[in-house]
Amino acid sequence: MKHQFRRVSAVDLLDDGYVMRVHFNDGSIKDINVEPVLFGELYGPLRRRDLFEQVSVDHEVGTVVWPNGADFDPDMLYLWEKYVDAFSTQIKKSGRSDQKISECI
Repeated sequence: MKHQFRRVSAVDLLDDGYVMRVHFNDGSIKDINVEPVLFGELYGPLRRRDLFEQVSVDHEVGTVVWPNGADFDPDMLYLWEKYVDAFSTQIKKSGRSDQKISECI
């Protein structure tokens, strides 16, 4: 079976807090609330609305990125609803405020 490489093709911000509408290369669209993981050295600054609103898609790597270096793995975004609680708990337990969430899976 051929593995599908998920890539983010577009992102829109919704007016509801820290929710992004993420479009994937397979045609699926998911509304993702990233607020539960916006803490620590890397993701905490994204609570500043002016920085959060600077989200863009890096088409070379196929995911969402911010000017401060924060990003999310596209597979993690695709499975966000299923794993957000585990991601949040694991990164808090790690004690590393600079750790990327993708390192927790």
